[in-house]
Amino acid sequence: MQHTDIREIASGVIPVGATVTVCGWVRTARDSKNMAFIELNDGTTLKHMQIVVDKATLTPPAAATHLGAALRVVGTVVEAQNGRGVEINASAIDVLGDCPADYPLQKKFQKLETLREAPHLRVRTNTFNAVFRVRSVMAAAIHRFFQERGYVYVNTPLITGSDCEGAGEMFQVTTIGYSDKYHSREEYYANDFFGRRAGLSVSGQLEGEVAATAFGKIYTFGPSFRAENSNTPRHVAEFWHIEPEVAFAELPDIIKIAEEMIKYIISDVMANCPVELAFFEERFEAGLLDKLRHVVENDFAIVEYTDAIEQLKASGRQFEYPVEWGCDLQTEHERYITEVLYKKPVFLVNYPKEIKSFYMKQNPDGKTVAATDLLVPGVGEIIGCSEREADYDKLVAAMEARHMDLSAYRDYLDLRKYGSVPHSGFGLGFERILMYVTGMQNIRDVILYPRTVGSIR
Repeated sequence: MQHTDIREIASGVIPVGATVTVCGWVRTARDSKNMAFIELNDGTTLKHMQIVVDKATLTPPAAATHLGAALRVVGTVVEAQNGRGVEINASAIDVLGDCPADYPLQKKFQKLETLREAPHLRVRTNTFNAVFRVRSVMAAAIHRFFQERGYVYVNTPLITGSDCEGAGEMFQVTTIGYSDKYHSREEYYANDFFGRRAGLSVSGQLEGEVAATAFGKIYTFGPSFRAENSNTPRHVAEFWHIEPEVAFAELPDIIKIAEEMIKYIISDVMANCPVELAFFEERFEAGLLDKLRHVVENDFAIVEYTDAIEQLKASGRQFEYPVEWGCDLQTEHERYITEVLYKKPVFLVNYPKEIKSFYMKQNPDGKTVAATDLLVPGVGEIIGCSEREADYDKLVAAMEARHMDLSAYRDYLDLRKYGSVPHSGFGLGFERILMYVTGMQNIRDVILYPRTVGSIR
C-alpha cells in the first residue's frame, strides 16, 4: 500500500503542510474525551511520530489506541505543539491489525532477560530498533571498507569436512541421525550423505586462504558455528564472522589492516547512527561516544604476550584464573589489560604456540607463533589474527603433533607446495564489535535469534 516512511517526515524531507499516509505500530497512546494522542513507529527510525486525533472531526476506531496495534493514518504534517519537530493531525485512521490486552510488551521498561523470551516481539522495542539499525549500518560499512580497497568477496562453505581450529568443537551434519545398525564410526560415515564425517564450519579461513592465493586480497562475511558448551555473555553457537585473508602480508601488515578496519567502521556508525548511539549512551553505557572517539583518534597499543603476563602478575590483582606464561588469557585478564593497564584497544602479539592453532606461523624462538588478538575494553577479544605458516614441513609437523588427520587437509597442504607465499588474516566476531560499539553487555542482545546451549527458538 502507498505510504510515506516516518523517517522521511521526522527528518524534514516531507514539508509541513503536506498530506501524508503513514503506517506503523502503536507504541503509546493517551485517550481523553476530546482528544487522542498516539505515538506511532514504523521501524524506519528510532523516533516515534505523534498522531493527534481531534474527536470533534474524527472518531477513531476503538482499537486505534491499543498498544501494539497496526494502523494506517492519513493526515497533515504540522509543527509539534511542544516545539519539538513535527506531528500529524489525523483525518482518517484504519486499524490494519488489532492487538489484544495480553500483548507482552505492555511495560514501558522491561529487563533484557525478559525480552529474550520473546525474540519475535522484542525487535519492536526502542532498544532493539537501535541495535539492529546499527547492525545494518555496520555490515554495509564492512563491505564498503574491503570493496574500496580492492578485496574480493568470497563465500566459503558452511558444510565442511575439516575443522579449522583443530579443536573438534563442531556441529555434525548428517542425514542418518541416531542408528544402531552400523558397527563402527567408519561404517556410519561411509553410509552418510557425503560418505565421510561432515560438520558446520567454525571458520571460512582455510578456504579463504585458497582464494587469497588466487586473488591476493579476499574477505568473507557470513555465519560460523561453534559447538562450545559455553554459556557466557560473549558466546553463542551461531555467529557472524568477518575474515579477510591477504597474500604477501606478514603479521605487522595484517595488524595495520585490522586497526584501519575497526576505525573505519566505528567512524561510519558514528556518522550514520547519531540518534542510536545517543540512545545507547543514555540507557546502557555512559561515556560511550567519548570511548568511540578515543578509539578512532588514537593508535592501538601493541604488546608482547610475555610482557602482558608479567604486568598481570605484578598488578597485585587477585584473578579468578591464575596467570602464568603459557596460559590462555581469560576475559578478566583481557579486560584488565585494556581497561586498567592501557585504557584502549590492545594487540597482544606472539602467543605460546601450544595455546594457538596449528596453522599459525612459528617464530624463530621455537616457543611462540606470529599471532595476535585484538582486545578491547568492556568486551575482551574481538579479533583473532595471525600470519599463517607457509612452510610445508613445519605445518605438517604442527598438525602431526596435534594428531590431526592430514588427509582431511589435503587441499590446504597443497597451498604450501604450489607457490607458497607469506600470508596473513584475521577473524572478527561481528556480534562482539557490535557489543563494543553499542555498549550492550550480552551477545544475545545483538543477534536476532541467539543460539546457545540448551536453547533454540
